[in-house]
Amino acid sequence: MQQPHDASAEQAILGRISKMVADEKTLRDLLADAGPEGADERERLTALEHELDQCWDLLRQRRALSEAGEDPGSARVRPSSTVEGYRS
Repeated sequence: MQQPHDASAEQAILGRISKMVADEKTLRDLLADAGPEGADERERLTALEHELDQCWDLLRQRRALSEAGEDPGSARVRPSSTVEGYRS
């Protein structure tokens, strides 16, 4: 996911998150109807969940940098393997 470098970056990230959440709901509804036949949907859902986690992480990074008086534009999308290893 590319991130904009202008003042609307947070809005762009939030917009992307909103779209992905809607896509996630659609995929979950498809899976509920597909039963064991939904292997493709499960793969797409897993990939979407990972990308969504990366977007949330990027947003948190940007906000933390901003609160610390640093440039939020220096936040970077971290690999899925890194983001998925976090504990809540």
